[in-house]
Amino acid sequence: MQFKPRHLESAVLSALVCLSGPVLAQDSVTINPVTVKGILPDRLEAVPGSFSLVSEQELREGNPLSLREALAHTPGVHVVGEDSLGLGLNIGIRGMDPRRTSRTLLLEDGMPLFLAPYGDPSAHYATPLERIQRIEVVKGSGQVLYGPQTVGGMINFVTQPIPTQGLAGSVSVAAGNKAYLSTHANVGYGTERGGVMLDVLQKKGDGVRDKHDFDVQDYSLKGRLKIDARHTLTAKASHYTENSHISETGLGTLEYAENKYQAPTGKQDLFEQKRTALHLQHLFEVSDTARLSTQIYHVKTDRASFRQINDPGGFDDASNNATGYSLIDRCDTPATPANAAACGGRWRPREYTYWGIEPRLDLQHSLFGLPSDAVFGLRYHVEDISRNQYRSADPLAQNQAWAVRFGTHREDIQIETEALSAYAQNTFHLGNWSLTPGLRIERYAIKTDIRRADGEIQNNPESNQNNRQTVVLPGFGIAWNGMPRTTLFAGVHKGFAPPRPDRDVNEGNGANTAVAHKTRAEESTNWELGLRSSYFLGTRVEATLFHTDFDDIVINNGAGAFINGGRSRMSGVELSGRVDFGQIFRSPHNVYVLASLTHLFDAKFTRDGIDPDDGIMKGGRLPYAPRNLASLAVGYQHPVGLEGRIGVDHVSRQQPDTFARVLPPVDAQLSGLSGEIPSYSLLNASLRYTPPGSKTSFFVSGHNLTNKEYLVSRVDGMVAGRQRQVFAGVRFAF
Repeated sequence: MQFKPRHLESAVLSALVCLSGPVLAQDSVTINPVTVKGILPDRLEAVPGSFSLVSEQELREGNPLSLREALAHTPGVHVVGEDSLGLGLNIGIRGMDPRRTSRTLLLEDGMPLFLAPYGDPSAHYATPLERIQRIEVVKGSGQVLYGPQTVGGMINFVTQPIPTQGLAGSVSVAAGNKAYLSTHANVGYGTERGGVMLDVLQKKGDGVRDKHDFDVQDYSLKGRLKIDARHTLTAKASHYTENSHISETGLGTLEYAENKYQAPTGKQDLFEQKRTALHLQHLFEVSDTARLSTQIYHVKTDRASFRQINDPGGFDDASNNATGYSLIDRCDTPATPANAAACGGRWRPREYTYWGIEPRLDLQHSLFGLPSDAVFGLRYHVEDISRNQYRSADPLAQNQAWAVRFGTHREDIQIETEALSAYAQNTFHLGNWSLTPGLRIERYAIKTDIRRADGEIQNNPESNQNNRQTVVLPGFGIAWNGMPRTTLFAGVHKGFAPPRPDRDVNEGNGANTAVAHKTRAEESTNWELGLRSSYFLGTRVEATLFHTDFDDIVINNGAGAFINGGRSRMSGVELSGRVDFGQIFRSPHNVYVLASLTHLFDAKFTRDGIDPDDGIMKGGRLPYAPRNLASLAVGYQHPVGLEGRIGVDHVSRQQPDTFARVLPPVDAQLSGLSGEIPSYSLLNASLRYTPPGSKTSFFVSGHNLTNKEYLVSRVDGMVAGRQRQVFAGVRFAF
C-alpha cells in the first residue's frame, strides 16, 4: 500500500480554510446561513437530479414492518424479501441486481454501512427502522459527493436527533403472528448546549421458512456538545447482534413443490453477527456562509455462517443426487432433520474492520460573480478483511469453536484496502436556473493474500495480488424553477463501482497454485431528465426518464463467483405522486392517494458473452430487473387521531441469473435455479389511533393479507416470499 497521509485531518482543514478565505472576504455574499441535514441540501429545488424522501410522517402513516415496506413507494427501488425482516437486505435501483444491495450505496447519517464498502459491499446490516427519522434516496448526479458506489443510487438513513428541550423519548411494544415480538425504547435529555440519547431495541420471531427463527438486538448511544458558538461535537456508538437460523441455500424444484417453506437443515443452519460502530463528527461554523464538518468512523463486524447444504437439489450433476433432493454435502446423506442433527458442515467466520476520516466544507459564495453553493471534501478510508472456512462431517462441528480447533481449515484469505477520495461540486444560481458541475476522484488499492485454499497452504506469489486504480468521475446537472413549486431537471454523471471482492479462488492444476479470481471495476454513464412539482394545492408529483450505459457490468456466475458480463443498458421511467384531498377541500378529514410506478422498458445485455456457459446473450434481459414495479395506497386521516391505509405492491416477472438459463436439462429441471420468477402483488394495510391530547398511540399493521404464496428468488435455489404477517402494538411518547 503506497499512500499513507500523515496528519490528514489538520492538513485538509488548513487547505479548505485557506481555500474558503478569499471567498468569505467578499462582502457581496447575502445568502441564508448554511444548514446541512442528512445528505440533501436545504434548497431542494436546486438539486440537479431525482431524489425521494420518506419522511417521519410517511413512516408513521404506513407503519411498515421492515425497510422493504418503508421503501415500497419509492420509485426505482426494488427490494427482494428473502426473509421476514430484511436482515440480509437486497435492494436494486433502476435495474441493478439487488443481491445483498451491492450496487446501492447505504449510509447512516452519512457513514457507510456495508461489511466493507470497497472489499465486500454486502448489506448484512442496515439501520433498524425504529432508529430512523427519515430516509433519503438519491439517484442523480449529486452522487459524485459520495462513494464508492455511484452506478445506481444511494440511500441514507437519518437517525433520530438528540432532544434539545429537556427530557424526551418513547417506548413501544409490538407483537404478531409467527412469534413476532419487538420492544423498543428511546430516551434522551438535552438543551441547545448539548445532550445525550440512548436507544435500545430487540426483535425476534420466526422467518419465512420452517425453523428459521431470528433474534436481533441493537443498542445506540448518541451525544452532542456545543463547545461554543462555532464548534459542535457529536458522537455515536452502536452495537448490533444477530442470531438467526437461516439456510443460505434454497430449495430444488421438487422440494419447493412439496413444501415451499421447508428447511430440512434449518435447525442447524446459523447466521451470527456482531457489529460495533463508532461515529464522531466535528462541526465548525466558520461563518454564516461556511460550514466545515469532519467525520471519523470505525466499524468492526464479526459474522459467521454455518451451512450443511451447498447446492439445491439436483444441481451438482452427481449420480447419487439424481432424485433432485438436496444432500448434506459433508456426509453425502439426504437432507432431513435427523440426518442434519447427525452431521457437521462448513463454518465461514469472517472479520471486517474499516475506518475513515472525511473533512467536508459547505460554502456559499459569489466568487464567479454568481450566488453559489459549493462543497469540497476528502475521505481517507482503510479496510481489513479476514475470510476463513472450516469443514468437518463430525456433528460436533456444529459448534464453531470445535470446528475451528478440530475441523479442516479449508480457506484463509486476507484482503486489505486503502482508498483516498476527493470531491468538489458547485451550484451556480442564475435566476430560475441552477447549474451544478461536480467531480469525484477515487484512488484505491486492494491487496488480496490467499494464504490457504482447498485446505492447502499457499506458497504461490501469484496468490498475493494488488489491484490499484484511479478513477475520475465527473457529473453535471441543471435545474429550472421558472414555475412556482416546480423544478425541471436534467443531469449526467459517470458511475463507478469497485471490483467485486477478490474472495473467489481460481484453482490451479496442483497444490499451492490458487490465485484470486478478479473482476474489473464497473463504470457507467447515467443520464436522467425529470420534473417534480407541488404546483397544485394538495398534490406532489415527480416524473423521471433515466438511461444507464454500463461498460462492463458484473454478474453472478454461480457458486458465489462473479464475472464481468460486458456491455449492458437500462432505460425507464419513474412516476410518483401524492394527492391530499383534505388540503384541496380544506377539510379536517383527509383522504389521500399515494402511488408510484417504475417502468423499466429496457434492461438488457448489448453484447454476447465470451463463454456460452455464462448465458450472456445480446438482447437478453438482465437478472432480477422487473419490467414494472408499482405501488398504490389509499389512506384516511380523521381529526380525532384515527388514520388508516390500505394498498397493494406489485412486482412483474423477473429473469434469473444468466448462468442458470443455460444449465444442462437435468439441472435446469431439478435445481430451482432456472426459470422465470413470476409476477406477484401483495395487499397491505395499517391502522393507527392516537387519542386527542394523548401521547399514546395504538397501531395494527398487516402485510400480504391475502397470504399469497409467491417466489422471490432463485439465486441459490427457490426461495418463497413472506407469508401473511400481522402485528399490533402500542407506543408511548414523552
